[in-house]
Amino acid sequence: MSGVAALHSCFALLVIITFFATSTTSSDTISANQSISGDGTLVSANDVFELGFFTPDGTNYYVGIWYKNISDRTYVWVANRGTPLTNLSSSAFKIGDKGNNVVVLNQATNIVLWSANQTEANSSPVNPVAQLLGNGNLVVREEGDESSNNYLWQSFDFPTDTLLPDMKLGWDFSQGLDRFLNSWKSLQDPSPGDFSFKLDFHGYPEAFLWDNGTKLYRSGPWNGIRFSGVPEMVSTSDIDFTFISNQQQVYYSYEVNNPSIISRLTVNSTGYLQRFTWVEDSQSWSLFWYAPKDQCDNIGECGPYGICDTNGSPVCNCTVGFSPKNPQAWNLREGSDGCVRDKKLDCSTDGFLPLKGMKLPESSNTLVDMEMSLQDCQKGCAKNCSCTGYSSANISNGEAGCVMWFDDLLDMRHYIDGGQDFYVKLSAADIAAYGGLFAQKSSSNRLGTLSIVGIAAGGGVLLLALGAFLMWKRKPLVISRARNTEPRGALERSQDFLLNEVVFSSKRDYSRENKPEDLELPLFDFNAIALATKNFCDENKLGQGGFGCVYKCRIEEGPVVAVKRLSKNSGQGTEEFKNEVRLIARLQHRNLVRLIGCCVELDEKILIYEYMEHKSLDSVLFSKTKSSMLNWERRFNIICGIARGLLYLHQDSRFRIIHRDLKASNILLDGELNPKISDFGMARIFGRDQIEANTRRVVGTYGYMAPEYAMDGLFSEKSDVFSFGVLVLEIVSGKKNRGFYYADSELNLLGHACKLWKEGKGLELLDSAVGDAYSMNEVLKCIQVGLLCVQEHAEDRLAMSSVVLMLSSENPTMPHPKNPGFCLGRPVETDSSSSKHDETCTVNQVTVTMLDAR
Repeated sequence: MSGVAALHSCFALLVIITFFATSTTSSDTISANQSISGDGTLVSANDVFELGFFTPDGTNYYVGIWYKNISDRTYVWVANRGTPLTNLSSSAFKIGDKGNNVVVLNQATNIVLWSANQTEANSSPVNPVAQLLGNGNLVVREEGDESSNNYLWQSFDFPTDTLLPDMKLGWDFSQGLDRFLNSWKSLQDPSPGDFSFKLDFHGYPEAFLWDNGTKLYRSGPWNGIRFSGVPEMVSTSDIDFTFISNQQQVYYSYEVNNPSIISRLTVNSTGYLQRFTWVEDSQSWSLFWYAPKDQCDNIGECGPYGICDTNGSPVCNCTVGFSPKNPQAWNLREGSDGCVRDKKLDCSTDGFLPLKGMKLPESSNTLVDMEMSLQDCQKGCAKNCSCTGYSSANISNGEAGCVMWFDDLLDMRHYIDGGQDFYVKLSAADIAAYGGLFAQKSSSNRLGTLSIVGIAAGGGVLLLALGAFLMWKRKPLVISRARNTEPRGALERSQDFLLNEVVFSSKRDYSRENKPEDLELPLFDFNAIALATKNFCDENKLGQGGFGCVYKCRIEEGPVVAVKRLSKNSGQGTEEFKNEVRLIARLQHRNLVRLIGCCVELDEKILIYEYMEHKSLDSVLFSKTKSSMLNWERRFNIICGIARGLLYLHQDSRFRIIHRDLKASNILLDGELNPKISDFGMARIFGRDQIEANTRRVVGTYGYMAPEYAMDGLFSEKSDVFSFGVLVLEIVSGKKNRGFYYADSELNLLGHACKLWKEGKGLELLDSAVGDAYSMNEVLKCIQVGLLCVQEHAEDRLAMSSVVLMLSSENPTMPHPKNPGFCLGRPVETDSSSSKHDETCTVNQVTVTMLDAR
């Protein structure tokens, strides 16, 4: 009996050992007879990565890999992203029956629910093991073959939404592998989303961001140092970039040489590429780079032969020797039709014009020869009548190799810093007419370089004649710095101050450096605007603000536009008009409204914007009949769009802009309910090192002004952040914030939101018009972000870079919000004669003008 008992005890111990070996292992390796289930995990030997089951929405379960010691749970790979599990207890992750891949199966029925693609011909390995490596790669290999990279299968060959160091983005032709990134469908749904980032190996390889079948953004081709459309790419001692292109494979990868740096590149569910670095001190992800960043990152923004430049206005310009294909649309800042040649090529005397600092054109239909010199490249393009331009293929050590283009030149962009030389083919007549830097004559097979020096007197006559013609035709003008030498006050009092800033210029020459202060802006005839708006009748009125009315119309058979006519009685109308023209004409972002033109005649000051079909956010959000249009997905998209637009103003635009009047009525919605920040009349430019500024005349709107701005006249990025926080809470709740003050014991929106949050009842703030379809995590995250933005002390509020990061993260680490900036007391009394749209008071020796928040 004792022997039998001992045998039973041994058997029981064996069962227990087997159970723990198959279910709760925390080593980095499992063998063919082991599995991961329940809360069991694999942990890489360096303790950086962990693999196991997870649930992003509390209902569906997936097998994924994440950073083990980062509190902000960040997933870098998902196995069964298209086939979620609903019963965790019966699910397991193990090596497949053939031993050369991994599977997810139902242990009770032994039915395979998901199987990895097989990439190795050997289907019968002897002793396969699955191992989670220190770089985040899950591999299947033969046991004892640790030193070899001869994997039977590896997760790095099948990325999800994240590119890690040592991963390859691109093609392995021998295995038929296309390794690309594909976004999650949403923050709670890792199934394949709409956006992907893929490397196109055709021609001169480059990577594209896709929205299903539509190209959104391209990296530009690899030039030996970086992708030509990513001037921020700089190899350092900490990070190296690699691009390999041969007959076996074409891929991009990067390597981090400093083990303390944690870096990742992702494509998120809203269609953005983002590169993050983990900051240990703050225990948060830092957004290092993202794209598309501005208007010129949008593919096809300026059409064939157009050049996009965010430092100019308009952003689209034609290359020398080309003119807009659709002048009317071009003048209204719609450049997608591009440009056409002024003179045809004849293939015998054609030459080339060098363009400096360029993102090379789309390059899928190009001829690449790495052995040709740049001089031979020029000769080859000159001889080929179909060649439209050429460049060096590798600029890592001078200029080497050759790339020739044979189609229309698409998606070119100019950079002040970065980019490379590109040579566009022009007719000899065009080069001579425009004073090109050199021309090529290829008759008798000789290469001739002709330096053409423009004649100043002739050029001056041409400009004067062109200026007179443009004045007569009311064509695009250039707004430059004031040439008036009057004192500032006298200049502002002058009715024609803006006319002192309007000069005429010829078409921009993109063979030379541009003057950054020049702004090309169409000037429209007042009579044409009056006719189009039916003399500014109420029938065409879209709305009315503190500085004037906005009308809808169509001018001269062009697109529908919004016409903002500044009120003649507005004391700040002149300054606002001047500010908007100077600022918004230079700002280019998908979440900023686009300025099309202006009108300055006598005492009329009119701005013409792109038309927004759904008008302003407040007209939809606070409407009982329209608020149901804004389901949670749309509200979250609006919050994220406003955040990205504000981040651009604070950090990524050429100027550092403080808006100062961010509110629901200044957020416009296009036909797809995408948000665009508008009304830059009160915006101010900050120096890059400037933290804050103060004013004795505060102009703002009840409910949106930060306490330090309202009380002491101090404004900064953090005062804009406060306004953004108010907007977030309004969008979530569907209710207006009534301001800093409240009567009796009734709380304003900020106080009410804070109270609910502290009581753990945050979801009660959600607008009932949203319905039942919403993400609880996203709602609570937005409320917390909003409360962090409206904290009383400016230094406690988030930066917009942190806001964008938190909104795009699945489970971000966020501090607990402190009390919001609102006060007890009664509203400041105002003069009864004041307009209801313009109320002025004095607080702490600061003049405060409050505008109606409509």
